[in-house]
Amino acid sequence: MGDTLSSFEMTGRRALVTGAAGLLGREFCGALLDAGAEVFALDLDGCRLEALTRTMDVRPVVCDITDSGDVSSCVESIAAGGDIDALVASAAVDPKVDDTGGIHGGSPRFSAYPREAWERSLVVNLTGTFLVAQAVGEVMERQAGGRGAGSIVTIASTYGLAAPDQRIYVDETGSQRAYKPLDYPTTKAGVLGFSRALASYYRQTGIRVNTLTPGGAYNGQDPGFVERYSARTIMGRMAEPGEYRAAIVFLCSEASSYMTGANLVVDGGWTAL
Repeated sequence: MGDTLSSFEMTGRRALVTGAAGLLGREFCGALLDAGAEVFALDLDGCRLEALTRTMDVRPVVCDITDSGDVSSCVESIAAGGDIDALVASAAVDPKVDDTGGIHGGSPRFSAYPREAWERSLVVNLTGTFLVAQAVGEVMERQAGGRGAGSIVTIASTYGLAAPDQRIYVDETGSQRAYKPLDYPTTKAGVLGFSRALASYYRQTGIRVNTLTPGGAYNGQDPGFVERYSARTIMGRMAEPGEYRAAIVFLCSEASSYMTGANLVVDGGWTAL
């Protein structure tokens, strides 16, 4: 294998993926396994983790990323077996609000959006990312003889770069059947800011921090929504979940060795329009 392709190899490396049982988390785990890494799959849902282990050879770890003690215990347990070479912080909540009463009995209107839903997004999407990156970062700081080594990858969203287009949630009759709440784009924009700041903090070490910004992935959505979403992209379609696999291997491996503080946007051209 030539030097170019070998830089994507992760044989002998150990990677940690949060939100591992989710739509994209599963793909990230599979991609890292394909690259040869030993993958520790973290998720709050033990049943979904068990199902994941029936389809791929990951090391399942039930973990609540919003609990600092649980995160620290899980990460240190993994680190006891060797270095942590890569972290993919993909756990997140993606709230939906429809016209039948919203989240937790709240209203779809911004003026009546429930505070508990807003705060849940902040805790999981931002604080959870912080806690996992903090715990893994402490391990990575000890690696390479104390010089630090490892790749941290956060997951943002096109809605962290551009405002949600609420028109794609309007049905064929013109009725606003659903909304994208404001907490999701707010937290995903925060993930981008956090990642750039963390990359700067780890300057002149061997720890790199980058972000992957995916566009919408097909997951059995209503055909009308798929059509409206697709019309907003240059490529005219939603992503297949597996289309992010190569991007995550690139960011976690030595293929991206001169890349930190960056945001890799893979969105079919959504944010280019």
